[in-house]
Amino acid sequence: MLELLDFLAAGGVQGVCLFGATGEFLNYSFAERQRMVYLGVKRSRVPILAGVSHSTFAGAIQLADEAIAAGADALILMPPCFFHYAQGEIEEFYVQFAKETGDAVPILIHNAPMLTSKLELDLMRRLIDTGRFAGIKDSSGDWGLFEQLLEMRQRRPFALFTGDDRMAVQALNAGADGVISGAACAVPELFVAMARRGDHIDDLNARMLEFVEWTEKFPTPVVVKRAVELRGQRSAPPLTPLAAGTGKALEEFSAWFTGWLPQMKKAAAT
Repeated sequence: MLELLDFLAAGGVQGVCLFGATGEFLNYSFAERQRMVYLGVKRSRVPILAGVSHSTFAGAIQLADEAIAAGADALILMPPCFFHYAQGEIEEFYVQFAKETGDAVPILIHNAPMLTSKLELDLMRRLIDTGRFAGIKDSSGDWGLFEQLLEMRQRRPFALFTGDDRMAVQALNAGADGVISGAACAVPELFVAMARRGDHIDDLNARMLEFVEWTEKFPTPVVVKRAVELRGQRSAPPLTPLAAGTGKALEEFSAWFTGWLPQMKKAAAT
């Protein structure tokens, strides 16, 4: 993890999210998450956004307290995972979380409906209106919703990020504050180049979509782990055994990525 932080900083990212969804936070103990946030803050040359999502309110509070004490620059929190919760329960979860943590660091709301309960637009508006939340990361992939969030900022400013790689360039061009991306863990320089929004942004976007199409063929984040490994960083095996056909497809990806990487680097450096 420490070496990966160096790799990402060298790639030009403006921040790193530890224990987001791609970071497989569900598979780490409290002690492991606490230690890695502490070490990450000490090591990182860019701000650390600590994911404190958990299946319980008490767990999220404990993780938040530890991340704040470790010196994290901000927190990101999705609704409690696993069970489905109604909007009223989710609202109470966030409001009570903000009261417990206070204003020690900024808090981002994470809308990730593919992983946990969906946040409706009206609920996100009410939460932002409390003044206790610094922004929203929307990973829904719903462009109509994202446009509504952009419009919502005109009434009360807040930081708005997309977590959907396919929408990255569209969101940036529309005025989003940035992209918090799992794929960027493997190809940070590509996303940094897109964020500059230069003359070659369409070409960069096309290359990014080629990579994302591969990621969608496998359980998340199998391809990201393999790409990181192919770039010389230590990685970890998939969470579950891969079927024979999936393993073969992963080897096909490895061959493709090895040929694609130099072209991507050249395009990103232009």
